[in-house]
Amino acid sequence: MKKIICILIFLPFLWPAQGQNEVDIVIVGGGAGGTSAAIQAARMGASVQIIEKTTWLGGMLTSAGVSAIDGNHKMPSGIWGEFRQKLYDYYGGSKAVATGWVSHTLFEPSVGKSILTEMANHPNLNIVYEAHFDKVEKEGNKWIVRYKKRDKTYSTKASILIDATETGELLPLVGADFRLGMDPKQDTGEKEAPENSNSIVQDLTYVAILKDVETAKNRKGLVKKPKNYDPEEYACACKREQGEMFGSVADCDQMLNYGKLPNKKYMINWPNCGNDFFVNWPEMTKKEQEEALKMAKSFTQGFVYYIQNELGYKNLRLADEFPTKDNFPMIAYHREGRRAKGKTFLVVDHLESPYDFNLYKTGVAVGDYPIDHHHDKNPETPEIEFINIKVPSYSIPMGSLVPEKVDNFLVSDKNISVSNIVNGTTRLQPVVLGIGQASGTIAAIAIKEQKNTSEVSIRKVQQALLESKAYIMPFVDVTPDDKAFEAIQRVGASGILKGYGIPYKWANETWFYPKRIVSEYELKNGLLPLYPEIKSIHASGNGVTPIFLKDMLGRIDKQITLDAIKQIWSSKGIEATFSPSAQLDRQKVGVLIDSLLNPFTFEVDFSGNLK
Repeated sequence: MKKIICILIFLPFLWPAQGQNEVDIVIVGGGAGGTSAAIQAARMGASVQIIEKTTWLGGMLTSAGVSAIDGNHKMPSGIWGEFRQKLYDYYGGSKAVATGWVSHTLFEPSVGKSILTEMANHPNLNIVYEAHFDKVEKEGNKWIVRYKKRDKTYSTKASILIDATETGELLPLVGADFRLGMDPKQDTGEKEAPENSNSIVQDLTYVAILKDVETAKNRKGLVKKPKNYDPEEYACACKREQGEMFGSVADCDQMLNYGKLPNKKYMINWPNCGNDFFVNWPEMTKKEQEEALKMAKSFTQGFVYYIQNELGYKNLRLADEFPTKDNFPMIAYHREGRRAKGKTFLVVDHLESPYDFNLYKTGVAVGDYPIDHHHDKNPETPEIEFINIKVPSYSIPMGSLVPEKVDNFLVSDKNISVSNIVNGTTRLQPVVLGIGQASGTIAAIAIKEQKNTSEVSIRKVQQALLESKAYIMPFVDVTPDDKAFEAIQRVGASGILKGYGIPYKWANETWFYPKRIVSEYELKNGLLPLYPEIKSIHASGNGVTPIFLKDMLGRIDKQITLDAIKQIWSSKGIEATFSPSAQLDRQKVGVLIDSLLNPFTFEVDFSGNLK
């Protein structure tokens, strides 16, 4: 019996050795987006395989060493919120991970990797590490992904293929249209965009993780001076002037504490005269890219040498953080790659004025970080003050994850359909975790219903995400532990009650204001696009009462009576004594409207318009 159990336990790890494998969903890339997509799809019942080139899950979060979370601190959405809670549990609470001034959540990459591996431990999910995809092709209505592992070639057949690579590597291979570099103004309509397109991408970074060993009698962790080392490249690293968005940096301790991690470690991912590095990879061959990445790593080695020798921090040594011979991360941190041309194209105008459009009604992930681009190392980049493009927090539309012309193919990382400028905010770790969770949801529903990914109901995807405690609307003041969370998210995504967006420092906001009284006029205007039969109702600036609700909603459904409203009031546990004449706040109205009308029965298309 014990022998049988052992064989069963190890079957998933022998899976690729059995020839061609077949699953519902194959994901190329086990980065933040790919891992999140796989976890979600597996939990929803689909069989999933990840093909990952390194030995870790997590991509930029872990394998690239970018273990200081940017954004979404007040929106712990879905898998991102789950991951963060596990960090809190491991380290001992939120204060234990608020170690550096760049972020509220910092952690050791190896710990992040272990947590993601634990989260991905699911019987429906198989992970092939150290696997390099070789070819992608279509056989009938199935995808075939061929990959190499230890000089042997394997293949996986699947109904749905997800590109979760760091730079959108599958897009050209499957025939998907994509954008790369800076988009021209005529394509995006963005007043901030350059007049002409170009292939310029953001600077990338080879991160380093240092550990304070305090005193050491050996040279372990001290780096050698690299060839072409020039200390002038890093001379202003410890000095930065105060700016509108950036605080001043006065000394080297402050610079290093930017990315201070738990357990006396430091993330070296410093943009100001630090280790950002421009690689013009869109114009390079694969071999040239490999050489350029070696140069990027050498440049970071030079910065570490500068810190240890020129600045005198010989107590800060390269940590044994990664399973690499040189203790540097397994991959570089790519901030940008190819971006699919999707069913929708998210541009700055959609973020600045979401309620001027209907895309917000199709939201499947959220973000709150400013538009942040890194171009200091490329003097050819057009002058654009990206960081001064002010936007509130936002939703990412489902159509940005669904490429235009390729069936049963989804994108799940920094490769979604957004403009180059918008990529400056959608590229961050918690947003990409949300993108992945949404992509996995679309795929799982498509498998369950035997539909093409472009035919899946947006409302079903949104509901599945809400049931997973993920946000579809970026309301900062209603969290998943609020019993009204789902109702408010649905009413918000239906356009019935709108939020109030505010660009704010490094954490933009959208407020629902659940305790604010709703006027009759506001509610009528929110309901009218869905229910034209209430057009003749007279609505004032007075607060909505149960009596007014009965009179207006009775036009839609005669069964909505005062008694019916009172029954919903009781069954939903609304914390106030029912009174027919009491003025109602946005939370109460949201819960009542959601229960009485179920606005998610109205399907919307990729543009957010009613079908």
